[in-house]
Amino acid sequence: MARRLGRWAAGTVPRVVWLPEALSDILRLNDFLAGKSPQAARNAVLCIQAAAHQLESFPEIGKPLGDGRRELFAAFGAGAYVLRYRLKESGQPVVIRVWHTREWREH
Repeated sequence: MARRLGRWAAGTVPRVVWLPEALSDILRLNDFLAGKSPQAARNAVLCIQAAAHQLESFPEIGKPLGDGRRELFAAFGAGAYVLRYRLKESGQPVVIRVWHTREWREH
């Protein structure tokens, strides 16, 4: 049940696909900020959407991790949001997870 955002300008490349875990990440990040500043929460979602829009036109823009996954950093506040994604053979970006660089994460 992946949600798709954005579209390719040429109409030949598939849209960004969001795995359920990535969508849950966005909801979690939004909920965290909304309690402190609803405007910051809206801006965070817009920042993440803008980064995903970049993937539509430039799917290889992210830093390669060496295992087929990539990370795209979108500056926000005192850090950045990270979109971890992979590319299907067709070139379609699939966002796996999203987090803020100031979050504590287990790897």
